[in-house]
Amino acid sequence: MKSQWCRPVAMDLGVYQLRHFSISFLNSLLFASLARERAFGTLCSSGASVVAIDNKIEQAMDLVKSHLMYAVREEVEVLKEQIKELIEKNSQLEQENNLLKTLASPEQLAQFQAQLQTGSPPATTQPQGTTQPPAQPASQGSGPTA
Repeated sequence: MKSQWCRPVAMDLGVYQLRHFSISFLNSLLFASLARERAFGTLCSSGASVVAIDNKIEQAMDLVKSHLMYAVREEVEVLKEQIKELIEKNSQLEQENNLLKTLASPEQLAQFQAQLQTGSPPATTQPQGTTQPPAQPASQGSGPTA
């Protein structure tokens, strides 16, 4: 159960790393292209170099888009699984609640309803006329303890 709570954090970290990778890749691609154009002295000197740069930018943006779409799809799958687990837990709790309602006496239900309306915390009082023996320690040995 503990790994379930760690999974969203790991997924968030994975999405962050993927975005960071995509942005870093885009930057390196653009700057490498610009450096290459400057080295040859053709930056903005011809329409062909501008078109080449535009094409590389478009390719890089398509790559970033595909990486982000993949990350989003994975996140959606994780969220679907969490929703499924929450629906199952909710159903289980509803069944437990219905069972407790059927086992509770009318007085207990009335007391519970009154507490809900006043907003007071549930009282841990026992019905009158019933007594329980005091709780005893779990280990009552006759010999010495270590």
